[in-house]
Amino acid sequence: MTQRDGAVDAVLPLVDEGLGNSAYLVDLGDGRALAIDPSRDLRALRTAATRRGLSVAFVAETHLHADFLTGAVQLAAEGASVIASAAGRREYPHRGLADGDEIDLGRLTLRALATPGHTDEHIAYVLLDGAKPLRVFSGGSLIVGAAARTDLVDPARTDELARAQYASVRRLLELLPDDTAVYPTHGAGSFCAAPPGGLRTTTIGLERSGNPLLAARDEDEFVARLLAGLGSFPPYFSRLAEVNRRGPALLRGTPALALLGVGDVVSALGAGAQLVDVRPVKGFAAGHIPGALSIPLRDAFATWLGWLADADRALVFVRDADQDPDEILWQAMKIGVESIAGELAGGIAAWEAAGQRVDATALVDAASVGNAHVLDIRQDDEFASGHVRGASHVELGALTTTLPALPSGPVVVMCGHGE
Repeated sequence: MTQRDGAVDAVLPLVDEGLGNSAYLVDLGDGRALAIDPSRDLRALRTAATRRGLSVAFVAETHLHADFLTGAVQLAAEGASVIASAAGRREYPHRGLADGDEIDLGRLTLRALATPGHTDEHIAYVLLDGAKPLRVFSGGSLIVGAAARTDLVDPARTDELARAQYASVRRLLELLPDDTAVYPTHGAGSFCAAPPGGLRTTTIGLERSGNPLLAARDEDEFVARLLAGLGSFPPYFSRLAEVNRRGPALLRGTPALALLGVGDVVSALGAGAQLVDVRPVKGFAAGHIPGALSIPLRDAFATWLGWLADADRALVFVRDADQDPDEILWQAMKIGVESIAGELAGGIAAWEAAGQRVDATALVDAASVGNAHVLDIRQDDEFASGHVRGASHVELGALTTTLPALPSGPVVVMCGHGE
């Protein structure tokens, strides 16, 4: 927080632990605020703005996001001015910026720096007090201890964009002094980047001295290091950037999950709907509707919903009474999952009371595995770091399309979270 002539310039990080991302709310010191990379789930941003008595006057987008739907369109409908790269060709009203363009925020200035690599149209924003850079909102270019992946736009262009990323990161280091605070969008836990550690903000100086990618001797070594760290990513990443370019649909009023009776659920399933059970794993294992997809409601729910649920099928949810239906809905909607039939009224108890079939799955601890064959569904890097001897391996995200040959007899499935 920096005090200047009675005004307060404060940056409030709004961290989405599940997606591994941060949006930011900048207090401009006069009752207005600047939002950086907000998602469609604006609950935390609205709460932060209300607590500080702020109205969001500006929204700045660093790039066309692949991992969540933007909240810029919604905020624009409420009076905010949207700032974004002109190269992004967004189809909703915004002020398109080119490299070096500036926006007058009152006592502060926002300068756009073209930083292609993570995406073609990527820009970083430098917040200036006069001529002094205070902070840079770096999106997916320079992040804590790394740089964001370059294979989301087109796998065939991964190397090309990695070289653009190298130039962009070097440019930030050349233009900004060491004490400039760096506020990335992507951080630990993001499938757009997998930086080490849990820090989400940094400085130019810290990255100059400690970022392993920046220790590369030249562009070729930088590219090799960056590409070596790329893993799998959810398939919905391939479609959200275009949705964000066109602009997500405006939400009218407060969305809510419709309540469906047992008969309604039976009919929906018969018509092709997919059932998603969000209860904790122990409850699901004890008894669940046959064919249900188990995705426990936790921070990472949205990622796995987008990864595993069929985008072309309506969804029906089953939850425990103490689980928040709004959380289910917002996590779905922020990644563009909108074909939602509703939830089973009364949960699994109502299903059982209606005489419908319930299946169970055994939970075993390590000591009880015995001679069962182990199918390890963790990420590739997790499996490589250590696994049960003789285990088969396929990532959970690929399990719906790729099932390895398994021996006859019992199989135990294991993952990193026991789910």
